Amino acid sequence: MQIAIDGPASAGKSTVAKIIANKLAYIYVDTGAMYRACTVIAKQNQLAFSDEAGILAAIDHDGIELKSEAGQQKVYVAGQDVTKEIRTPSISANVSEVSALPGVRKKMVSLQRQMAGSMDIVMDGRDIGTTVLPRAEIKIFLVATARARAERRVLDLKTQGIKSTKTVTEIEADIAARDYKDSHRLVSPLQKATDAIEIDTTDLSIDEVVEIILEKITAAQKKLVKKS
Repeated sequence: MQIAIDGPASAGKSTVAKIIANKLAYIYVDTGAMYRACTVIAKQNQLAFSDEAGILAAIDHDGIELKSEAGQQKVYVAGQDVTKEIRTPSISANVSEVSALPGVRKKMVSLQRQMAGSMDIVMDGRDIGTTVLPRAEIKIFLVATARARAERRVLDLKTQGIKSTKTVTEIEADIAARDYKDSHRLVSPLQKATDAIEIDTTDLSIDEVVEIILEKITAAQKKLVKKS
């Protein structure tokens, strides 16, 4: 079974997807982390975030690896752990530009589909249900107000020990700007798949969101059993 979880920044995709994958013993893939890794590669190689050819060459040279270590997904670039670096404000501010590059998206989508293969998988991102896994049995689209997402981002940064000089209001503005960029890019824009289930997480706890999704998955599994 393929489970696609999409939505804008800080809507809770990764947190929820990790829990779902763990409960079902499915493989988890955070596609957003892959684009963030591409942005780290651009930064480390002192490339302009619009330099598609340069970034693609650097990706081929440095390589991106996703590894599961002690139940956590780790991201490696050129053999170095960049799991913490990909969440820093400087990377967050530029990942939309890098992820909008057609060549970068084509390369990452190809890798993501290879990872999906024939395994039971939970994959989260912004174009999973529409582009990467259009035939996924379950498609979820998480949303939340920009303010709620900004507050979550501040909490996440504190939890990770990452300092931010921006206020919640400034982060809210950054998130709104990223929403616009992601939903207006020419290649694989952020959008809800026509057959996706939308869940507003603004006033829901993580456990409540997980419970709702698990119920949808159980219903889908029963339908698959009947068809077989």
